[in-house]
Amino acid sequence: MAERAAPGNRSAYKVFRTIGLRWSDNDIYGHMNNVVHYSMFDTAVNAFLIENGALDIRGGSDVFLVVETGCRYHAEMAFPDRVTAGIRVAKLGNSSVRYEIGLFRNDDDVASAEGFFVHVNVDRFSRRPVHFGEGARRVLEPLLASS
Repeated sequence: MAERAAPGNRSAYKVFRTIGLRWSDNDIYGHMNNVVHYSMFDTAVNAFLIENGALDIRGGSDVFLVVETGCRYHAEMAFPDRVTAGIRVAKLGNSSVRYEIGLFRNDDDVASAEGFFVHVNVDRFSRRPVHFGEGARRVLEPLLASS
């Protein structure tokens, strides 16, 4: 069996978004339900894209579709914790981008969970991949892990 990767630190991520947990985010075991992790990944990335003009969810000609996701859990989080999502881009192609997201509990420097998802930029109506526009690329390039 392969050795499990150690959790990452805040310093490995480029931008951050704080998300408060809700009472309903806890499950029967008293910690944040795994589906909430994925919701936080989606919320953090899409809010970043919208706020920076790379995504117009109501009127843009292009939209981003998730085609792959994954998550590694390192430590429990639970209401009333405050979660900070760190975002970086691992790979930026012509029409796809792989985000890596770290979820940090309260002021912890080590991630409680780390995940990824791949967005494909598609035409809103045909749902066929299209190249990133200059504006989206300008927003995404500074998030590249190697930059």
